[in-house]
Order: sequence, then structure tokens, then C-alpha cells
Amino acid sequence: MTESLPHQAGPPDEPGPPAEDRRHMIRRRSLTLLIIVLLIGIPAGYLVISANQSRDSGREKEAKYAATGMTEGWPSKLQRRIYEVPVPVPSEEVAYYETNNWKTSRLYVQFETTQAGLDAFLAGLGVDRDDLKRGEMAISDRAQRVTGWEFGGSGSWWGLVNEQRNPAPTQDVMVDMENPDYPMVYVVSRTVP
Repeated sequence: MTESLPHQAGPPDEPGPPAEDRRHMIRRRSLTLLIIVLLIGIPAGYLVISANQSRDSGREKEAKYAATGMTEGWPSKLQRRIYEVPVPVPSEEVAYYETNNWKTSRLYVQFETTQAGLDAFLAGLGVDRDDLKRGEMAISDRAQRVTGWEFGGSGSWWGLVNEQRNPAPTQDVMVDMENPDYPMVYVVSRTVP
């Protein structure tokens, strides 16, 4: 019975693999290492850069909204549909602000419109002018702090709370009728996810 011996290197005077084969082997290993680094390193680097950009973008948006509150312009059609805030045309001085958390999402909207625009807006909520109550503070102090709105002092204030069953949003509405031809409307629409 022959016992197999472990492979041993030849005596030192035996020639090793040719230098060219050795260079080829080193080149092949280097190429393999480079491919592995590229396959792992590039996607990992991309993920790190993307995560940093996303985080920075979120911080910029948060800082922007925290500093200014309301953003001038119209809320998107999707926001208006989700929160059921039918901003009428024509409207001026339109601004909005949206907040979201695990408990409640809110859309704050303000706009100045015409008498016909006010009627169209109220009809879009499923209410009418008879539902507005003179002097009713429908929008909370908290919402006023968030947006910078102030409903005290002079002004002919009318308010209503359009409470709906989930999943439909509830809208708190204040209307400044100081200039009856161009009423200023303030809305806080909230949904519970």
C-alpha cells in the first residue's frame, strides 16, 4: 500500500514557474480584486452618497418650512383631492403648508376669492353659507401658531367645522368677510391615517 505524501516543493535548484506565468497569475489576481472592488465599492458608494443627499434634502425642506410656515402657491391637485380642499378659481394670495406624522396629517390653506368663489368652495365641502357662524373660532390656537394666522382684532370672522367620518378629512374653516367682495378663506384639513 502506498501512502500519499503531501506535495512538497522541489529542491531549491529546480526552476520555478516561468516568470511570465507568474506575472500572468499576478495580473489575473489583480484583475479579479479590481472587479470585486468595483462590484461592491461602486454600489456601496452610491448608497452612501444617495443617503446623504436624501438626508440633506429633508433637512433643507424641514428648515424651509419651519422658517416660513406657509408656502406661496397652490397645493398640488393630489393634496387638494386627499384633503378635500377645493380651492376655487379665481383665487389670489394662495398659500399652503402640509404636516404629516404617525397620528394625523394636516393641510393648511389660505386664499382670497370672490363671493362666487366662496360659494363654490363651500359647496365643494358639502356645506353652504348658512353653516358659517359669525365669531366662531373654528381654527385652533395651535394651528394659528403653526401658520402665523391671527383671527383676533378687527375683522368680520365667520367659522365652521366640517366634521366627516373617517377616512374623509375634517375641515376647520375661517372666513374674513371684512371685504365682502373678496373674502379671505383659511382652512385646516386633517386626516387620520
